Amino acid sequence: MRESPAAAHDPGVRSASPGELLGPNSARPPRQFVFERDSFAFPNELIWEYRFDAATGKTSFARREPRPDYAHRCFVLTRAARQFLYHARFDASRPAAGLDDYRRLVRIVMARSPRRRSMPEEEIAFPGHASLRDFSRAHEALLKSECGGAWRSYVLRSHWRMIFFIGRVHQARTAAGLLDAIHRHESPIIHLVRFPKLTINHGMVLFGAGETRDQIRFQAYDPNDPAKPAQLSFDRATRTFLLPANHYWAGGPLNVIEICRGWLM
Repeated sequence: MRESPAAAHDPGVRSASPGELLGPNSARPPRQFVFERDSFAFPNELIWEYRFDAATGKTSFARREPRPDYAHRCFVLTRAARQFLYHARFDASRPAAGLDDYRRLVRIVMARSPRRRSMPEEEIAFPGHASLRDFSRAHEALLKSECGGAWRSYVLRSHWRMIFFIGRVHQARTAAGLLDAIHRHESPIIHLVRFPKLTINHGMVLFGAGETRDQIRFQAYDPNDPAKPAQLSFDRATRTFLLPANHYWAGGPLNVIEICRGWLM
């Protein structure tokens, strides 16, 4: 059930200007994900430290000490990032609210769908901050407590898809669909996976893409590394996605599934 508009004194109330009260047939494109604005400033931490041997191709790992207190939340952060993109606006020109007010506003955003945008007049305004990046830097503890527990990264309606065969035709269609979505100013959430080994089982938000005759190069928000955008490529000849090496992945081919896009996914 959608919450009713709040009273005028509510710090989360946002009065839409006439130009924002646009119907579904408006030509104005939806707000696009911008890494420096729409990503979280803090990372999803890793339980393990990985070491990759380039000569043998082997991976070794050791448990991090002390144990991280904010891990296994890659899908939590990608989902939450799009919920903020779809349902929230930040207004640094207004006075900051109190912690309890911010907590209530975050809970309203987290209760809304990551699959469907709010109309402009329904968006929740966060006063005193310019962006999610700015807000998450100032209120890290609040967001960590309200965006969801680690179980949300495991209990996803879309996880059924990874246990079934993923062929090259499927991946070519996925790449084309993701490219089209980005051209429509959408921000697809993807599941990167190797199954059944699960050497990678991770979520990202795509927000940019460029293409050549040979490949598509996607830009992504990787919650494991909020310092910079990640790069994901699709090779047209082999119809394969490839993720470069980083601090948790040795680099190489993997499968990609778009999630949070319909009742099945």
